[in-house]
Amino acid sequence: MFYDNRASEIAAHLRQKIAAMHAGEKLPGVRELSAEFQASAATVSTAISELSALGLVRAEPGRGTFVAGHERLHEPDFSWQSQALGRARVDADRASRLGGYGTAEHIPLSWGYLAPELLPNEELHRIGSRAAKGSRAWVMTPPAGSPELRRVLASPYRADPNDVLVVSGGQQGLVFAMRTLAEPGATVITESPSYPGAILAAQSAGLRLASVPADADGVIVDRLADELERSKARVIYLQPGYANPTGAVLSAERRTQVLELAARHGAFIIEDDWARHLGIDGQTPPPLFTEDPHGHVVSIFTLTKAASPGLRLGAVIARGPAGERLRAARTADDLCVSPIVQDIALGLLTSHVWPRHLKRLRAELAARRDVLVTALHTALPDIHIPHIPRGGLHLWAQLPRGVDTRDICAAAYLAGLLLGDGRHFFVDEPTAPFLRFSYGAATEAQIAEGIRRLSEVLR
Repeated sequence: MFYDNRASEIAAHLRQKIAAMHAGEKLPGVRELSAEFQASAATVSTAISELSALGLVRAEPGRGTFVAGHERLHEPDFSWQSQALGRARVDADRASRLGGYGTAEHIPLSWGYLAPELLPNEELHRIGSRAAKGSRAWVMTPPAGSPELRRVLASPYRADPNDVLVVSGGQQGLVFAMRTLAEPGATVITESPSYPGAILAAQSAGLRLASVPADADGVIVDRLADELERSKARVIYLQPGYANPTGAVLSAERRTQVLELAARHGAFIIEDDWARHLGIDGQTPPPLFTEDPHGHVVSIFTLTKAASPGLRLGAVIARGPAGERLRAARTADDLCVSPIVQDIALGLLTSHVWPRHLKRLRAELAARRDVLVTALHTALPDIHIPHIPRGGLHLWAQLPRGVDTRDICAAAYLAGLLLGDGRHFFVDEPTAPFLRFSYGAATEAQIAEGIRRLSEVLR
């Protein structure tokens, strides 16, 4: 997780303190400030670095940090920018909750990545060291990605390697696919609730959003058909396997019906296959892409979720002219993913450690999910869990009517908890108060303690 929010918060308090001090006065030491703000030394040091970059303080090694002597700067006036920028496309509130937030002291009860102890760190260190010394480390690959990696990524999709475009993570793949497959102002249909990053990707591409309800078996097909007729949309965004936030899996019957609808309306389905390696109970469903020879499905794959938050690598897999257009447009964004990152991904996916890692991960996620479900049922019986996820990282829970999830999440944050506010997973108004919980980022002990604290917050 990122801890910039807390450091900036401390920097703002220190700015107020500095305003009342004279040039040359010494600030309290890092240890004293850590105690005052109840923050780690690293977070306080980051705050001081922010102030130093602004010229407000100067650090003298061995002596301490002192208020800098300089003329007071004029307050900036950014009012002209509002007119120049026009209306914002991306929902800033939703965007601020995507990715990292919180401090090292918070228990991550909602977080989209795995805890450090669940990652194949030793193997990544070994492969990374070898990749950095390799002859391909500092040369460009083709814009679509290295041929060897594309062959490995194509296999589970039964795709031609030439249909694979390597990108820097699933989020970039989503933005890139939505921007390329639809014109600004067009409509993209998404299941509801849905992944906030997909909503932001559509907004960033200048697309209008229409939502269709989903249940434990995925998007409700009759409602999807109605929306396709009404909106004339040509792009549908779906998570067929272990959807974020609900954990839903698109049923076999609905998979067939969704493909038939896409064919009838000449529409693309952007398949967000983010949880391919995160199955817990039973087999992970095959990609929807494997059932579509005609190019209606464009799949987005990410290695980041199961391997490491820092291994930013994914793929867009598309057939026909759409695939050609995606690959041709690639150079407008960047020329290639770092060759070192591609070599690390290739080394990991082809190593004997990878299947062992996935087997261990399945057992660990099962144990943590079960601890979370038991803790919620025991400590918070008023919370309703629509269904238990069979894979992925998230659990969707409904609170009693009339509860304000904004207030709960704010109070939980002060209690040292990170929760997922259900509002951010809906395109429009939420149908009821929901929270998203995650079971991949916290230990079993942290999950139990986190739910105990939440029960106190909800009292």
